[in-house]
Amino acid sequence: MSTIATGSPFTAAMVQMRTGLLPETSLAQGITLIREAKTKGADYVLTPEVSNMMQENRKALFAHLASEDDDLSLKAYRDLARELQIYLHIGSLALKATPERAVNRSFLIAPDGGIVASYDKIHMFDIDLEGGESYRESANYQAGETAVITDLPWGRLGLTICYDVRFPALYRALAEAGASFISVPAAFTRRTGEAHWHTLLRARAIENGCFIFAAAQGGTHENKRETYGHSLIIDPWGEILAEGGVEPGVVLAKIDPAKVQTVRRNIPSLQHGRRFSLADPKAGPEHLHLVRGSA
Repeated sequence: MSTIATGSPFTAAMVQMRTGLLPETSLAQGITLIREAKTKGADYVLTPEVSNMMQENRKALFAHLASEDDDLSLKAYRDLARELQIYLHIGSLALKATPERAVNRSFLIAPDGGIVASYDKIHMFDIDLEGGESYRESANYQAGETAVITDLPWGRLGLTICYDVRFPALYRALAEAGASFISVPAAFTRRTGEAHWHTLLRARAIENGCFIFAAAQGGTHENKRETYGHSLIIDPWGEILAEGGVEPGVVLAKIDPAKVQTVRRNIPSLQHGRRFSLADPKAGPEHLHLVRGSA
């Protein structure tokens, strides 16, 4: 297992947005809020999922998509990180991967404007909710296949996006690889957010002994979709250090990476994981057998 971060304290900021239909207006909103975060002392700033546009109409989406190399929002955010001298984490941008498919891609940008890491959302949000709400992310986006962990000056950061939070194996893998912080930029629906947002994020923090950074979309968007908001910063003990409301804005908290080491020493569950196999399910639960030691 990788070492745990013991870096110096830093200030993390979650930028809560209400992304529009067009990249230009969304970029202007994002830049204003990121500047506010810097003014308030942020060293690391995270924006929500789909920070560039929230389009559900396929024709309109592809009319405004650009490739990573040509995307004007990404170029502007790289310039902004360089200007403000911060680690700017763009929760995700909708980008063109092929003529038929987009990607939902997260970018960590260094203070020199360079891209430190990028991550394509692995789990596609394909659901039908009561009341007629239906989402088919896989209709327009191709899923990522690779988990990503990278280094910040204060420790290791694991990258995830929104619906990924419902798949705890991804978070355990990132924690076992040494992540002290895990990012969860999101655009949770209001209904699922009210039911599960706080519970899922606190669970991922507690079970992995890590900080959770969750910048969210919030409110009623131009396309009439309602997102939950409530951007969160959660410590490794599951305590909420900062929380937003529904409106766009910035929430900040001081992060002490040493707390990861303290919590993991007190509850060393990452060291106690066991791999197991299931016998014939007809034989009943008493036939669960451990087959090897530490995961």
